[in-house]
Amino acid sequence: MEYVELRISLKDDFHELMIAELFDLDFEGFEQEDDLLVATIPANRFDDTKREEIEKKIMNFGPDTVILSEKIIAPQNWNEEWEQTIKPQMIGKFYVHPTWSKFDGDLQDKIELIIDPKMAFGTGYHATTRVMLEWVPEIIEDGDKVLDAGTGTGILAIAALKLGASSAFGFDIDEWSETNARENILLNKVENFEVKLGSTDMIPEGEKYDVILANINRNALIELIPDLLKYLNEGGKLLLSGLLEEDEYVILDQPSVKKLRHIDTRQHKEWIAILFEL
Repeated sequence: MEYVELRISLKDDFHELMIAELFDLDFEGFEQEDDLLVATIPANRFDDTKREEIEKKIMNFGPDTVILSEKIIAPQNWNEEWEQTIKPQMIGKFYVHPTWSKFDGDLQDKIELIIDPKMAFGTGYHATTRVMLEWVPEIIEDGDKVLDAGTGTGILAIAALKLGASSAFGFDIDEWSETNARENILLNKVENFEVKLGSTDMIPEGEKYDVILANINRNALIELIPDLLKYLNEGGKLLLSGLLEEDEYVILDQPSVKKLRHIDTRQHKEWIAILFEL
């Protein structure tokens, strides 16, 4: 099968966001090189309509983001090539790695997170996942019930369970997430973590949580926060990310968060996470 290869100029901090957009449009392979993203799709799934969709999405990333080239190439094992880019990482209290790559040195007191991703989100490579993982150990207390909105690979909820949370519930609207998170639950041998495909309507009726984690994006968070707060215990914590530095005041200005106490905002590169308490 022949493939179409697009080479897109794009700041590396936005690669994961663009990969998510292109993944939904049937792209299968991705290579990341500094400010360049190379994306591939089977040629029989690429046409003028899809090209127009991509061009519209690219416009949202600023004037410097353009398609540099488009060409037909011979088939390759894209999954194998992409997997080789996912390397072990030390993030705060955690050692994060896929099953096919592991650090042989002394992990000391690091908590192991085995994450086999279906795509780049939830590997710890993106700044938002990193800042959340670094913050979670300060938030989770023994016995906490955790809600993970937009769970992705399940990495944040799995981390919370390994820190002493008693249970977790995660949901995501992306079909790959449900399967991927369940695979990672088994790899990490954690229990009491339920994952559902969907949005807040999948949260068990009447449940309340001590900690809610939501690493999504600004527009989704603005829409979801009012619903999420219905499930937060008094004195519970809400940790948000998927936000750029300039999004902070937009979030803080939302009517739904006015009743919350803004504890702190932390930053990694231009990305931030915001912690609230009810």
